[in-house]
Amino acid sequence: MRLSRRAFGRGLVAAAAGFAAGRVAAAQGPEVGLAVPTAIRVKARPVERLPILGGDVRRFGALEFIGGLDLDSDDRNFGGWSGLSISADGQRILAVSDVGGWLSARVAYTERTPTAIVEASIAPLLGADGTPLWRTRAWDSESLCVHDGVAYVGFERVHEVRRFDIGREGLLARGQIIPVPPAVKTLPENRSLEAIGIATAGALAGSLVVIAERATRGADAPTKGWILTGPQRGEFRVVRRDDFDITDLAFLPDGDMLMLERRFNWLDGVGMRIRRVPGGSIRPGALLDGPVLVDLDMRQHIDNMEGLAIHRGPDGAVILSLISDDNFSFIQRTTFLQFRLVE
Repeated sequence: MRLSRRAFGRGLVAAAAGFAAGRVAAAQGPEVGLAVPTAIRVKARPVERLPILGGDVRRFGALEFIGGLDLDSDDRNFGGWSGLSISADGQRILAVSDVGGWLSARVAYTERTPTAIVEASIAPLLGADGTPLWRTRAWDSESLCVHDGVAYVGFERVHEVRRFDIGREGLLARGQIIPVPPAVKTLPENRSLEAIGIATAGALAGSLVVIAERATRGADAPTKGWILTGPQRGEFRVVRRDDFDITDLAFLPDGDMLMLERRFNWLDGVGMRIRRVPGGSIRPGALLDGPVLVDLDMRQHIDNMEGLAIHRGPDGAVILSLISDDNFSFIQRTTFLQFRLVE
C-alpha cells in the first residue's frame, strides 16, 4: 500500500521525493510488462474531503468537489495512469499507463459519489503486428481519448499517435499509426504528446487535437499543439505560466477546451490547475490562453494529476474526472477525483 499523507509537511516531502524518483524510473523504461488481458481487483479508499487540513470545503474555483478514491492493486502492473477516458454515462473508465498498458473498469457510485472501482481488467497496448508495445520503442503511452468506439493514444519519446478500434476488438485492438506533421517529431523526448482530445462542437467538431507537455526550454515558454484531422489542420501555440506543464485536455459539450496542468518543484511540491480555452479560438497559427478554473496544491488531496475526462451527470451537470500517475513509486498514489463544473 502506498504511503498516505498524515500531515501536510510530511506529505510534501514524501510526494516530492516520490515524484522525482518516479520520473527517473519512468525515463528508464518498463522493467516488466503485461502479456495478456488480466482481470484484477482494485482496492479503493474513499477521499471524502479534498483539503488535507481544515474543514469540509467543497468549492474550489469553478469546480465543486464530488468525491474521490485512492486506488491500489496487488498486481504489479497497476499504476502509471497517464491518460483517462470515461463513458457518456460516467459508468466505465479506460486509462493508459506510461508503460504501455490499458485499464478498463466500472465506477460504482453511491448517491452520485464514486465509491469503488469494479470489473477491472488490465492489458498490454498492442502494435499493428500484435506485439505488446512495452516491448518496443513506443512504450510510453501518455494521453488518451475515445470517440465513436475508437481510442486515440499519444506516445512520448517516439512522438506518435495511434488509433485502436476498441469498439470492435476491445483491449486486443491493434494500434495503427496516424500521420503527424514533421514538427511533432522534433519535440523533447520526454515532454511531448501529453494531451489529446476530439473537439465536440463548432468548426472543429470531430477534429483530433494534441498538445505537447513542453515544446521548448523555459519555465514560461509557450508549448505547441496541432489539429491533426478535419478541415482546419495545422499548428498552434499555447501560453504557459508559472512553470506549469500541460498534462491532458478534454472538450466541454459547448466546444470549449479544458487543459489540465501540473507543476512540480522541491519548494512547493506538486500542484495542478485547469484552464478553459474558448473553442472558437482554436485554429492554426493561434496563441491559446484562457482563465484558470481551479488551482490546487499540496494543501489539497492531489498527486501527480495527468488524466482528465468529461461526462454529463444524471442531472445534466458537467462532471470532470481526474486520475494521477503514481510513477510506480511506493510513496506516490493513484488518485481518482471527480468535480462538478459550476457554470
